[in-house]
Amino acid sequence: MRKSTQQIRNDIAKMQEQLKAAETRDAERIGRIALKAGLAEIEIDDAELQAAFEEVAKRFRGGKSGSNGKERGAAIAGQTSANPASDASSGTGEA
Repeated sequence: MRKSTQQIRNDIAKMQEQLKAAETRDAERIGRIALKAGLAEIEIDDAELQAAFEEVAKRFRGGKSGSNGKERGAAIAGQTSANPASDASSGTGEA
């Protein structure tokens, strides 16, 4: 069965809405975690903070691109230490 171009456009619009909602959920989750870790109190340039987030993402991806971290995160959940401030407060930009 062939879809009409209008049906395909409708499907794309629905998927764009789903993507926007998923990105909003992800941003809110990451924001809550960042606040709990005390990142809101650190004066740091956005570019430097983004670079730090990219390093964290790379660490949890294990060198794999495109991973969402869930597979690896479930495997190491019991192995992580409860010291999130040690990396975030490296001495630069701290208020």
